[in-house]
Amino acid sequence: MTELLGPAEIRALAGRLGVAPTKRLGQNFVHDPNTVRRIVAAADLAPDEVVLEVGPGLGSLTLGLLAAGSRVHAVELDPVLAGALAETAAQRGAPAGALTVHAADALRITAAELDPAPTALVANLPYNVAVPVVLHLLAELPTLRHGLVMVQKEVADRLTAGPGGKVYGIPSVKLAWYASARPAGKVPPSVFWPVPNVDSGLVGFTRREPPRADVPRADVFRVVDAAFAQRRKTLRAALAGWAGGAERAAQVLVAAGVDPGARGEALGVGAFADIAAAANVASAAPE
Repeated sequence: MTELLGPAEIRALAGRLGVAPTKRLGQNFVHDPNTVRRIVAAADLAPDEVVLEVGPGLGSLTLGLLAAGSRVHAVELDPVLAGALAETAAQRGAPAGALTVHAADALRITAAELDPAPTALVANLPYNVAVPVVLHLLAELPTLRHGLVMVQKEVADRLTAGPGGKVYGIPSVKLAWYASARPAGKVPPSVFWPVPNVDSGLVGFTRREPPRADVPRADVFRVVDAAFAQRRKTLRAALAGWAGGAERAAQVLVAAGVDPGARGEALGVGAFADIAAAANVASAAPE
C-alpha cells in the first residue's frame, strides 16, 4: 500500500535532499494527505488511467495518484527533485513500474516522450506558468481526455469564467477551445509548505471538439489576442490592426454575425471561431 507524505515527512525529505522551495520555480509543496486524497478523488480517474503530473515536487500528489492505481508520468523541471522521486515512491510502497519520471520542462514536453500516452492531467501547477502549461499540453497531447489542476484561485476563476464577466479573458477563451471547464473547489494556504499568501483553486476540465473544424486554432487565437489586447475598445476598434483597418474589421464582424460595437468579453469561443472563419473567407475572395 502506498503511504502518503505528511508535514514531518515533507520537511525531512526536503532536508535530506538539501531542497528549499523557490519562488522562481513557483514551488509550494502540498503536505496534507487529506488534500491529496481530495484532489485524487475529484479527478475521477478510471482504473486504467494514465496520468500526467506536472511539477510533482517532493511527491505528495504523485503518491496519491499511484495509491489510486494510476500509471503516472511525472514531469519535473528541478533536477534534484526529479532524481529523487522514483526512490521516494519505491520507499513509500508504490507499485513497481507504475511511475515514469521525466526531468524536463512541461512547456517543451512532446507526445513522443510520453509512452503510454496520458489520458488525464492531474497537477499542482506552479503559479507562474499554470495557464501556458495547460494550453500547451492540451495542444500537444490529443489523448488527454480530462483533468484536474490546482492553480492560484485568481487563475482558476479566469480559466472557468464565462462570457460577460470581469475576469473572462484570453485564458477563458483559449481553454474553452479545447475543453469545458468547471471550478472544483478551493484549497487553503495552510496545506502548503511554504504557506502562500493566496488561496488556490481546483479547475476540472473535459475535452470536447473545437467549435469549428474548418478554421485553424492559430487563426482563432490571433483574433482572441487582438480582441482582449484593449478590453475597453469595441471589437471594430480592437480588431483594426488584426484586420487591416477598422472598416475591414467591421465587415468581417458583420459577416460572422457579430455586432461590431460589442466587446471581446461578450463573446464565447464559437463567435471568435466564426470571426476567424469569416476573415479567411474574405481573404480568399477575389478583389
